[in-house]
Amino acid sequence: MASEITIDPVTRIEGHARIRISLGDAGQVADAQFQVTQFRGFEKICQGRPLAEMPSLMARICGICPVSHLIASAKACDRILAVRPPKVGADLRALMNLAQIVQSNALSLFHLASPDLLFGFDADPATRSIVGVAKSNPQLAMDGIYLRKFGQHAIELLGGKRIHPAWIVPGGVESALTAEKRDEIRAMIPEAYAAADRALAWYKNNLLSWAEEAETFGSFQSAFMALVDPDGNVAHYDGRLRVVDHDGTLLADFDAYDYADYIGEYTDEASFLKPTYFKPRGIENGLYRVGTLARAIVAERFGTPRADAELEEFRSRFGRYPSSSFHYHQTRLLDILYGIERMEMFLDDPDILATRVSSHAEVNRNVGIGVAEAPRGTLIHHYVVDDDGIIQTANLIIATGHNAAAMNASVLQVARHFVKGERIEEGMLNRVEAVIRCYDPCLSCSTHAMGQMPLHISLVGHDGEVLDEVRR
Repeated sequence: MASEITIDPVTRIEGHARIRISLGDAGQVADAQFQVTQFRGFEKICQGRPLAEMPSLMARICGICPVSHLIASAKACDRILAVRPPKVGADLRALMNLAQIVQSNALSLFHLASPDLLFGFDADPATRSIVGVAKSNPQLAMDGIYLRKFGQHAIELLGGKRIHPAWIVPGGVESALTAEKRDEIRAMIPEAYAAADRALAWYKNNLLSWAEEAETFGSFQSAFMALVDPDGNVAHYDGRLRVVDHDGTLLADFDAYDYADYIGEYTDEASFLKPTYFKPRGIENGLYRVGTLARAIVAERFGTPRADAELEEFRSRFGRYPSSSFHYHQTRLLDILYGIERMEMFLDDPDILATRVSSHAEVNRNVGIGVAEAPRGTLIHHYVVDDDGIIQTANLIIATGHNAAAMNASVLQVARHFVKGERIEEGMLNRVEAVIRCYDPCLSCSTHAMGQMPLHISLVGHDGEVLDEVRR
């Protein structure tokens, strides 16, 4: 009987990772770990770079959520420069981030998660793909493609490129929005609404099909953290960070500049992912979650009519504080709907075409912290510069890092429920992978940890003989 099961690589996620499941003598699951195996080290790369380069450099961290990094970085730079962007500059930043919220959530739900949801977690792996979805349910696939296209095209019209735009800069944005580009984005909105509505109807009609998974996929008590506006509504661009417990008890409400008083970081020797914890409770008890589910729990409401109606229905079905991470899927659809509504509101404001879109200043502080809600959750950039604006240190706290402890707890929970050592089946292991997909981790964004991970390199000759080995 196998004493360890390794799932390597974990599929349908962004980045490279494996899951290791340890079995006891009787075949029961004793432990399970989600281990991130890639390292990129942007925190070190930043050192010595001029402040003005930071937003554009940070956008290169990820090809899926570059805009959130642009925004968090630019806001940290704003703080160092002691400037506030003109209102339209901030609104245009927020508009681009909403476009990314729509396209990235669509990628996660339709391209990565929907094969499991449509065909079932025990279906033939050859079928469980976006190609299989397109053959079996063309409308679902096309709706996912359209929502992604809508968000990406809006990003391209605003910033000049769909991936890694450099349009968001310290002090605001580089250029104003033209009436022609505004109208082009607005013309896509009706079909975006229709696609989101169809996807929500499909998802809600099939909820009972996933009842067991919904009960066991990361279903445990934890705190939740998200950004909220002054009225307690969902916020993606600006606001205060709020932490609530599993029953809604308010644990903290603070400005991002004070994050170090509430959020601690540590390293995991088995992973390059840098986990975090809620400091007042310590490492052992400080687990919390961020992302679309956290936003739906922490905030009072979305603050837009369509999304609020869906949120009310969601809460009436699952309660005010649902604990299962499976519900990240449905809340992604709520996030998409909210994103479309808020984009429409920005575009309908005549002032969105104003031409004063940036402010200018010199270095006035040596520390800057910027926060935004990325598709996957709260994103924090923390920079220290010298008097010439040269980066001395950078600390990046990524949504996937916030969720690291929750992902590990979820993998163990799902493995214990579904994996039986005496009879290993593909569907069991797929469920262990699928709980990670609930969190939609972005591993390229989040692998900036200190410390070392065990390393084993083998030099193998053409005949298969091991010529040399290096271990760390």
